[in-house]
Amino acid sequence: MSHAHHGVETGSGDRRMVWAIAVNMLLTVAQIAGGILSGSLSLIADALHNFSDAASLIIAAAARKISRRPSDASMTFGYVRAEVVAALINYTTLIVIGLYLVYEAIMRFITPEPVEGCIVVVVAGVALVVDAATALLTYTMSKESMNIRAAFVHNVADALGSVGVIIAGTLILLYDWRIVDPIVTLVIAVYILWQAFAEIGGSIRMLMLGTPPQIDVPRLIETLSGIDGVVDIHHVHVFAIDERLVAMEAHVVLEETRRNESDMIRAQLKQVAQDAFGIAHSTLEVTHGESCCAGAEARAIGHPVARPSHGPHAGHHHGH
Repeated sequence: MSHAHHGVETGSGDRRMVWAIAVNMLLTVAQIAGGILSGSLSLIADALHNFSDAASLIIAAAARKISRRPSDASMTFGYVRAEVVAALINYTTLIVIGLYLVYEAIMRFITPEPVEGCIVVVVAGVALVVDAATALLTYTMSKESMNIRAAFVHNVADALGSVGVIIAGTLILLYDWRIVDPIVTLVIAVYILWQAFAEIGGSIRMLMLGTPPQIDVPRLIETLSGIDGVVDIHHVHVFAIDERLVAMEAHVVLEETRRNESDMIRAQLKQVAQDAFGIAHSTLEVTHGESCCAGAEARAIGHPVARPSHGPHAGHHHGH
């Protein structure tokens, strides 16, 4: 029943997240205050993006804690997908913020307002330092979690956004080019939207039990079907339990004469699936003789799954 959350850092990783959240919250307050005092929309835009990063880190920290809970009777796969749910929340929030900033930038084009370039440059300079520090704090953990990876990329984007705000403030100071403020805001908003839409698909795919993009299902079926003694493989379902654990379930038909070798062939199928495709958890139902499954010709790819009842194994019922 247990599916452990592999490779999750504790201790130092959690402390780094606390520091990252703290500095981002302080920076957000400073940027909003600076944006209000200076009248800079681009600075407020950068503050909102930075706040979304702080919020995503808070959600990610809570999700990390939940994901470490062991599996139980009500959650037989464990709680590892808490981080995936958190990622979906974070990316959805980013999309809303990005669309709001586009609206505000357009309104600023229509009705320009004065901007104090000096305050903009100073606050954005502080933001650049904090964003770089936060990126360093989350870099190691970003390799393991889509949540923290998103936060890391967002902090890098924040650093680039701060560079843009510094340029805007400098141009306002030197040439009074106020129009550059909503232009920079639009650039930040478009980048936020681009990031969010590029990353949200991964969390949706996992929650929808989609096949992991690195798994070629036709090649998987072809490879497993080539193992000696295998007559047919169908109803193949491949899905990710979390970012590290890929699972498969399938119905395997073996030659009638190989009945005594069922366990050996099943073990070989699982080993090949793991070694060649990275599928660490396989549930294989084995029968013998001709294919006995009604509709086996559908071959699992695009095979319609019956009304679900209990998670990823629902829809195709076999006694294991």
